Amino acid sequence: MFLSESKMRRGVLIGLTAMMAGPATVSAECTREGLLAAASSYVAAVTAGSIDGLKLATADNFTYQENNKAADITKGVLSRPLKIDLTRSTADTVACASYTLIISTAGGPKPYVLATQIRHPAGGDTNTIAMIDTIAATTGSLFFNAQKTLGYIQKESWATLEAADRPSRELLKRVGDAYLDMWTDAKAADSIPWGTQCERVEGSQYTSPCGAQLPRGGSAKNNGNRRYVIDETVGSVDVLCSFDALGSLPDSHEIRVEGGKVKYVHTVTV
Repeated sequence: MFLSESKMRRGVLIGLTAMMAGPATVSAECTREGLLAAASSYVAAVTAGSIDGLKLATADNFTYQENNKAADITKGVLSRPLKIDLTRSTADTVACASYTLIISTAGGPKPYVLATQIRHPAGGDTNTIAMIDTIAATTGSLFFNAQKTLGYIQKESWATLEAADRPSRELLKRVGDAYLDMWTDAKAADSIPWGTQCERVEGSQYTSPCGAQLPRGGSAKNNGNRRYVIDETVGSVDVLCSFDALGSLPDSHEIRVEGGKVKYVHTVTV
């Protein structure tokens, strides 16, 4: 059974709260350990094809969203086991949320690349999951080839940055927004601190340096419904959104910043 209209509205409110989880947000911080433990439980659920091990909030307080639509968690990508080739998670202690990338080249019936944000109730309760928000790309999705994507991403280094080298939360959010603004703002591309050796993986398309071949406006529709997970310890920002500049496509953009410059860009687009 799909979620009721009231639950869908509640999910939208959670999404709006997440969208504003930027530099000015003040809340009780969740622990990294708790956030990453919840992310690990999600990975285990994907592997098993079962939600039994997930500590979900009560039905009235939990939202499952897949490809930007409220959905039945028992009928989506969590309903069948997937063999996982690569997974990596980041944690946002301010927004009380995590981001998990999963690549499954064999999949179950199909290969998948999953970009998932998990959100917890306000107040630091990482033992309870309030929202699972997934962009699930598979055969037929934009530039989709899980094997190629795996080959590129498994070569990357996502080591924790030294404290002195970590970008600020403000910078990470600004870079994430500027990247998504390039389709409507002709000046956005030049505002991004591109690294000379940065790499961009869009689905399975690889570009390096990633500051080449960029859009510079032209679309009338801004990419909206942005939900953020920002992790300064690894210099990352993930933004789930509706890629409205190309036609309301469910989308994830993840960016890593090293030494103040963009190092990696990943996109997962359905």
